[in-house]
Amino acid sequence: MLILLAFIIVFHITSAALLFISTIDNAWWVGDSFSADVWRVCDMNTSICTAITDQFTEYQSIQAVQATMILSTIFCCVSFLVFILQLFRLKQGERFVLTSIIQLLSCLCVMIAASIYTDRHEELHMSNEYSIEVSKGQYGYSFVLAWIAFAFTLISGVMYLVLRKRK
Repeated sequence: MLILLAFIIVFHITSAALLFISTIDNAWWVGDSFSADVWRVCDMNTSICTAITDQFTEYQSIQAVQATMILSTIFCCVSFLVFILQLFRLKQGERFVLTSIIQLLSCLCVMIAASIYTDRHEELHMSNEYSIEVSKGQYGYSFVLAWIAFAFTLISGVMYLVLRKRK
């Protein structure tokens, strides 16, 4: 039982780490001479980064991705704290339903963020407001990590739903 508990904790911490990295790191859209994320665009040649502000035409889409990724990270951290509390508060045989609901909300938020970015990436990178050409790029590892975090949070959310507290 202790090994299972350790696995669940490590799995949850890994999910949170993936969410933090994918939200913070500057690699959602990358090219030979630039990298872009939901916060800024950086030119690798000059090492100049430009913040994405409301002057960009697709700023509302970027804000939706920002908000849902932040919410996802917060929900994942809160569900871990709730899991630890429920570990000591639940009676034997009860399920970790509250932890599961919060973790599944995290899963939903990261799915929404990655889906919006997937759907709107052409409009996001065709904007004339960029100081460099960013349309010729590809998805970066932060974007891939967001989708992996989606899978991890989904698995852990279902795992908490099935899991019962034992002695």
